[in-house]
Amino acid sequence: MPSSIPLDRRLRLIELYASVQGESLWAGVPCVFVRLAGCNLRCTWCDSTWTFTGGEHRSIDAVLDEVQAMGIRLVEVTGGEPLAHRQSIPLMEGLLARGHEVLLETSGSLDIAPVPERVHIIMDLKAPDSGEVGANRWENLPLLRAKDNLKIVLASRRDYEWAREVVREHGLERVLPVFFSPAWGLLEPVELARWLVEDRLQVRMQLQLHKLLWPPETRGV
Repeated sequence: MPSSIPLDRRLRLIELYASVQGESLWAGVPCVFVRLAGCNLRCTWCDSTWTFTGGEHRSIDAVLDEVQAMGIRLVEVTGGEPLAHRQSIPLMEGLLARGHEVLLETSGSLDIAPVPERVHIIMDLKAPDSGEVGANRWENLPLLRAKDNLKIVLASRRDYEWAREVVREHGLERVLPVFFSPAWGLLEPVELARWLVEDRLQVRMQLQLHKLLWPPETRGV
């Protein structure tokens, strides 16, 4: 049965919940997560493949009201790939208008130019072992600001060396906080720590806090 929600106000929502932020400069801060369905990429190490399909249609206004009722200022719009939804832009605009601090988690494969200026973008670059290195939209890099974060998930030494050279080539550590994150179960964190120290690379190592607090497969955390 077709949804009665107008198309320009309709989101396909996987889940909406309160937890603590597990990654980025906001790690450990209470946060509401708005997780949208669908993704244009298929990374080999993806830990949220269940977001690719399904979800329920919700109106932007209903989502805004539910977030507001939770009483938490920090909100992250995530997925899947939220920018695959053109309605994610008015959603973020609505969150900002209601006084929220807004984070956007995005793969970096889609244009970030339309994202509202006050949103903090947490953007990925896809390393070779992700299988999606060709999807990186390099035109996004000049659009990032000091208020944003850049994340690279690493599954191997090859990934690390690729990421190290990208950071050095573009001087990214001088622009914004850069996080290297070991792919869960594929790269030992202690190895990544050793490489960073050996190379004196001025980036931040990041572990996924939510996977340390709860079983890695747990949803809604």
